[in-house]
Amino acid sequence: MANPLSLYDNYTRTQRPFEPIRPGAEVGLYTCGPTVYDYQHIGNYRTFMFEDVLKRVLVWNGYRVRHVMNITDVGHLTSDADTGEDKMETGARRTGKTAWEIAQLYTDAFVADLALLAILDPAVLCRATDHISEQIAFIADIEKNGYTYRTADGIYFDTAKQADYGYLARLDIEGLEGGKRVDLGEKRSPTDFALWKFSAPGEKRQMEWESPWGTGFPGWHIECSAMAQQYLGDYFDIHCGGEDHLPVHHTNEIAQTEARVGTRLANFWLHGYFLLLNDAKMAKSAGEFLRVASLVDRGYDPLAYRYLCLTAHYRGQLNFTWDALDAAATALDRMRHGMHALREAGTAAADTTLVARFTDQINDDLNLPRALAVAWETLRGDLPPAVKRATLVRFDEVFGLGLGTWRPKLEDVPESVRTLADARAAARKAKQWVEADRLRAELAAAGWEMEDRAGGYALKKRTQDRAQGRARD
Repeated sequence: MANPLSLYDNYTRTQRPFEPIRPGAEVGLYTCGPTVYDYQHIGNYRTFMFEDVLKRVLVWNGYRVRHVMNITDVGHLTSDADTGEDKMETGARRTGKTAWEIAQLYTDAFVADLALLAILDPAVLCRATDHISEQIAFIADIEKNGYTYRTADGIYFDTAKQADYGYLARLDIEGLEGGKRVDLGEKRSPTDFALWKFSAPGEKRQMEWESPWGTGFPGWHIECSAMAQQYLGDYFDIHCGGEDHLPVHHTNEIAQTEARVGTRLANFWLHGYFLLLNDAKMAKSAGEFLRVASLVDRGYDPLAYRYLCLTAHYRGQLNFTWDALDAAATALDRMRHGMHALREAGTAAADTTLVARFTDQINDDLNLPRALAVAWETLRGDLPPAVKRATLVRFDEVFGLGLGTWRPKLEDVPESVRTLADARAAARKAKQWVEADRLRAELAAAGWEMEDRAGGYALKKRTQDRAQGRARD
């Protein structure tokens, strides 16, 4: 009997058993989606993959999941302090397109990348610009309940009205007040945040709407509170995002919802940790950033990156290197070929003992590295081939690597290369190691890699782009 699912909740700072708020109903899951002013980088997708695994684990445990993800296409300013320009307006100026055009362009790119990474589609993918009326109604209720004030540039949330403001991130409010070094303008506190921003006098924004307070646009935080409540209710099961959402965005979502309906919005708050590049957070503001397309251009299967992310726990930072991605690609290739060798094994049921062990790992706050270890043990073990295959197909319901449907790419191998490979295989069988090494070097010089496998070998073309990509980055 496997252990029940438990998850680490950042609100309580404890790992606790997961129980749905409404037994028998769909589990409500809200995940913060992309701001579509640019392409998403692979660090963003590490968070989206953690959330995908969470959804798959919920389904594994027999739950039906209603997954809602937002598309931020307005209101996300270039500073979390409610200063700077809207990122959508900045992106429009950078590309020479309208804000509406770039929103569609980068949303389409995001959805395409989700498919490349085998990330399951949300049940609802909702755009902020399609829910302006809901956001205005939300702000009006907060105002009616006495939590707002007006400045020259917008309607702000008064965080001093909430004694427990910042509890999610354990913010030191007194320390923030005492250490403020920036001009607050008309803001009463550094933690106060915009609910509605006014269009500047004489400015005609591409995205602006009429409201009870004047022409303008919503703040970033209000969209998630409004759309989560619209699709999942006043209090639902799980809210997710990146670790950077803890101190500002998610803290403010909770404040808004408490001010309107008196709940903390979600029962569990889960956060994925950063992907690091050269030990630094990967971010668009740093200039160059890696996209899924960057990996494909260098000859990698995007699922090799998915495999790499499975090797680290979502609550630990992962340092991206090309060597690590190479190792993940090799491991995935071996797992795929191991599964492919079992393709004619027949049908059987999955091994119940291994399934229980696997469940113990994924139910321990999504411990995918240990779950992968169970999968490798299964592949290398002595179970009947049909049972191995059935068990691994079950595991892949969580991994999302497409192990059961993968087929090796048929390489057009020149006869001269095949002759070299056969000669090397014969030399290796005869334990003529020097000759075998010489022939492997000849194959490499011809642009081919040879991998020894039980019962034979495999040949594949060398990918020069990978080495070139590493040199560039």
